[in-house]
Amino acid sequence: MTGRLTMVGRSVRLSRRNLDTLLMSILLPVMMMALFVYVFGGAIATGTSYVNYVVPGIIVLCTGYGATSTAMSVADDMKKGAVDRFRSMPISSFAVLTGHVTASVARNALATAIVVLVAVGMGFRPTATVLGWVLAMGLLLLYVLALSWLAAGFGVIARSVESASVLGFFMLFLPYLSSAFVPTTTMPAVLRVVSEHQPITPIIETVRALLAGQRADAGWLALAWSGGLLVVAFAFATWLFRRISSR
Repeated sequence: MTGRLTMVGRSVRLSRRNLDTLLMSILLPVMMMALFVYVFGGAIATGTSYVNYVVPGIIVLCTGYGATSTAMSVADDMKKGAVDRFRSMPISSFAVLTGHVTASVARNALATAIVVLVAVGMGFRPTATVLGWVLAMGLLLLYVLALSWLAAGFGVIARSVESASVLGFFMLFLPYLSSAFVPTTTMPAVLRVVSEHQPITPIIETVRALLAGQRADAGWLALAWSGGLLVVAFAFATWLFRRISSR
């Protein structure tokens, strides 16, 4: 436990020093939100205020930016020989990954809070109950954990920090093929099938319903996708790390 806490503290300190990455994980979602709300929002019919519709998608997009930086941090440790030094310490074999994932969750929590505050300034008016907020934040936390462990696995196998950012690109791309920005009913038939049967859409739809104080019909599907992804991503990342670091 002490070793894991040490690695968590180290990763948090590295995040504080790497302010440009933290700022980018906040500024990019905010800029995207401003673009869609003020430029495209007036031309998109969603049956509700567009800012209320798009903010849940922006929040999920925000987690993707944060997870990509996790992949880059892990890759940096792997390539600079930090893992070799940690191997001589009395800590578990994947405490390094635990530290990076915990720091990723903390970064995402901060970025999400700022994005929501900016969204309120743009007219976002959630009507969720306290329970709705708790359930929405719990689902987002589960999804962030899953995405962060997946990004950590990408960081382990990446050949460089640059390639780690490329491997994480699909985490940023998937929300665009979902109901994040437009209803799936407006999409061509083939694209609609893809959008409705990938994990991001039920997660966004659930968060959107909870923040609007509505019934979250996709809740169990979102929970299943997030929980399943977390189990697979954790196993994937820790197995790769043990295999590669033991060479």
